[in-house]
Amino acid sequence: MAAQVQQFFDQYKDILDKSLNDQSKPWSKVFEKVEEKTNIPKLYLFLGAAGFCALYLIFGYGAQLLCNIIGVVYPAYVSIHAIESSTKLDDTKWLTYWVTYGIMSIIEYFSVILTSIIPFYWLIKCGFLIWCMLPSEQNGSYVIYNRIVRPYFLKHHQAVDSAIDKAIGQAKKNIGSVLKNE
Repeated sequence: MAAQVQQFFDQYKDILDKSLNDQSKPWSKVFEKVEEKTNIPKLYLFLGAAGFCALYLIFGYGAQLLCNIIGVVYPAYVSIHAIESSTKLDDTKWLTYWVTYGIMSIIEYFSVILTSIIPFYWLIKCGFLIWCMLPSEQNGSYVIYNRIVRPYFLKHHQAVDSAIDKAIGQAKKNIGSVLKNE
């Protein structure tokens, strides 16, 4: 068990290290400059910044804003890159993230009391969103989509499509009758 945990952390440490040193990423130059000035390795700088964010999400004023910035800014940035790329794989990955993010936002809106009852809610939500956007094939959005959203969608989409078609038909009929009366 301990070997599996160590392997898990080593895998993500390698991914994180590659990402911090990837010159195509927007943060690599920032980390390089700070590393140059402080002589602290990029990995430790990142972990320190992540620790500070975690503490802020627990104790800071405006933790909801920080959590939502983390959950939107980077995914929006890479989603634009995905749109502009010629491959479909990255489009699917980020569409899956946004479906998961949207469902969570709706659940959160209707259960706003959870944010005041659950201790460390914003830290937990931020961790969940980071899990959903991890650069791995089995990240959170993939797991949630394939185990929960997709089966539910496949079971009910024909009924929902039919209801939408009926509503559109009724709306067209109502608009047509309103325009006739004018």
